[in-house]
This record gives sequence, structure tokens and C-alpha cells, in this order.
Amino acid sequence: QVQLVESGGGLVQAGGSLRLSCTASGRAFSRYAMGWFRQAPGKEREFVEGISRNGDRIDYADSVKGRFTISRDNAKNTVYLQMNSLKPEDTAVYYCAASPKSYASDVPDTYDYWGQGTQVTVSS
Repeated sequence: QVQLVESGGGLVQAGGSLRLSCTASGRAFSRYAMGWFRQAPGKEREFVEGISRNGDRIDYADSVKGRFTISRDNAKNTVYLQMNSLKPEDTAVYYCAASPKSYASDVPDTYDYWGQGTQVTVSS
């Protein structure tokens, strides 16, 4: 069993930055690829960015290319999402998730564990 807890969300103006963190407890963090997803009101949950078990592969959605950066620290059981140049359309609840696959898929069903989510609101 893996428990995931996100933090770092909040309210920011367009063009600003936020750094999300997701800390895991339980079974070995390094065994899991980690992904960040988001869900805006009335929309489906969408993949944002993901990182492989050892960090050698990163996948991301085109909508965040060049603005968001994922990283992980296996010694701290934590994955981060640095979000720069934020836009109002980035407003959503952001979730981290853990997958037993070697890389982070963009398919939510491939993830076994999810955090409770953290709200990110970007004002125009």
C-alpha cells in the first residue's frame, strides 16, 4: 500500500509559479513511476507530466511543454511539479499518482495509487 499526499497548491496570478510536492509513504517509492494529473470542473482528468522509476524518462502533455517540470527525489520519497508561466487554463485540482509500470503512462487506469489532490487556481 502506498499513501500519497500532495501539497503546494494555491492561488497565483497569471504568469506566476507554483511548486507542487507529493510525498509517499508505505512501500518502496522507487518501484513506482509517478505521474501528475489534473481535473478542471466539468472536464475529465488529464495527464500533465510523468517520470519513470529512476527519472531517466519524462513524458508530458503538449499543453505544459516548456512551462512545467517534473522531478523526483527517491531518497525523500517525493515527486515535484514545478509550474512556471501559469495560465488561467491551468486552474484545476492536481493529483499525483503511482504506477507499477517502469514509465509514467498518460492513462489513469495504469496507476494504482492516487493522492487526494491539491487545488491550483490561476487568476487572469
